[in-house]
Amino acid sequence: MKTAASEKARRRIIDYRMIWRWHFYAGLLCIPFIIVLALTGSIYLFKPQIEAAIDRPYNGLTAAPLPLSLQVEAALRAFPGASLQSVEIRQNPADAARVVLSDKGERTRVYVHPQTLSILKSVREDDRFLNVVKTIHGELVMGQFGTLLVETAACWALVMIVTGLYLWWPREAKGLAGVFWPRMGLGRKQFWRDLHGVVGIYVSVFAIFLLLTGLPWTTVWGAGFKAARQVFAEQTIKPDWSSGRAAEKRADPHAHHGHGAPTPSGAIDVSQLDAMTAELRAANLPPPVMLVAPTLKQPNWQGVSQTQNRPQALTVTFDHMGMIENQKVFADKPLIDRVVAIGIAAHEGQLFGWLNQFLGVLTAAGLVLLCVSAVIMWWQRRPDKAHLGAPSRLPDERLGAGLVVLILGLGLFLPMMGLCLIIVGVIEFAVLRRIAPVRTWLGLT
Repeated sequence: MKTAASEKARRRIIDYRMIWRWHFYAGLLCIPFIIVLALTGSIYLFKPQIEAAIDRPYNGLTAAPLPLSLQVEAALRAFPGASLQSVEIRQNPADAARVVLSDKGERTRVYVHPQTLSILKSVREDDRFLNVVKTIHGELVMGQFGTLLVETAACWALVMIVTGLYLWWPREAKGLAGVFWPRMGLGRKQFWRDLHGVVGIYVSVFAIFLLLTGLPWTTVWGAGFKAARQVFAEQTIKPDWSSGRAAEKRADPHAHHGHGAPTPSGAIDVSQLDAMTAELRAANLPPPVMLVAPTLKQPNWQGVSQTQNRPQALTVTFDHMGMIENQKVFADKPLIDRVVAIGIAAHEGQLFGWLNQFLGVLTAAGLVLLCVSAVIMWWQRRPDKAHLGAPSRLPDERLGAGLVVLILGLGLFLPMMGLCLIIVGVIEFAVLRRIAPVRTWLGLT
């Protein structure tokens, strides 16, 4: 009996140290990315408020606005060779027109004075402040390689959270102090350790939700998810999301609304634009509302609500007379698309108002605090320069069957993590273990 109990205790210690090492290296890999994603994500949560503040100088400019069609024509004259892609339908006609033009694949937003028809401002869509923030958040301004880095970091962040929950689990705790709130008066090391664990348990559920709802936008996982989606959704229905920020920027900005390449500017008749504008204002779609010009794939004008609260979004299609012919609402989407859309709306802080934004900021702040406290904990217990500080391997350390199944499951569910494991495993076996100082520094002995 004593032998069995001793073996069980030994196995528990081995598992604990192995999972601690996984937690350590997962944090080492993804802490810088988590900080960047948390900060940029917090900014993007307030996209409606920030964009409204940036555009405030262009609102309510005159008491006698000209028809929107004339404002669109003024924008086209100012940018010869460009084609009309869309125009925002403002509830107040006195606001400057926001006209989006496309020229050789480059999109420009043009602000036109509603009375004088002068060009007040023009900016590339990719250079708008929130689009820059989104690019940093989605690809670290590194294109396709950046999206893969973000996806890999997100996968390892999930590993970090799961292993952290295992390490936090109160096996021999006496009371709730140190479990649900940090203990005071036991020294700085104990305080930071408690703070790290307590903050982790409170933000873990929200952090896992943010990471999982962000996966459909990734390159590898997102592509696999789209392939699986085709089993449940009609083949002709395109998903509402792109696989990664780089792919989103390469694609047509209205591809998720069924559009393709824009038609030549001369082929677009704007004579009915004012009638369609009146129809859209009367329909009271959730803002922002874009009137999208016909394309080669979609020959009809469409009014699109681009609200980030996706369950409220809808699209209306106009007939050749400029009247609303039909509309597509959230309930018309495949079930899997609706589930993803709800997750994305919550991810962006727009599903249930200010509380959604507050929870998003709180989660981001908690993640940053976890990263900072982790670095402080490592600094407080840092060994000499010959050791990184990772938990060292025990002489008879072996993976248990449960851990093997868990690792294989995570590797299959998160392909970038699985690929990373294979690469790191090969490098460790072929190189790192054969260099004594490196082996000692990494704690592989």
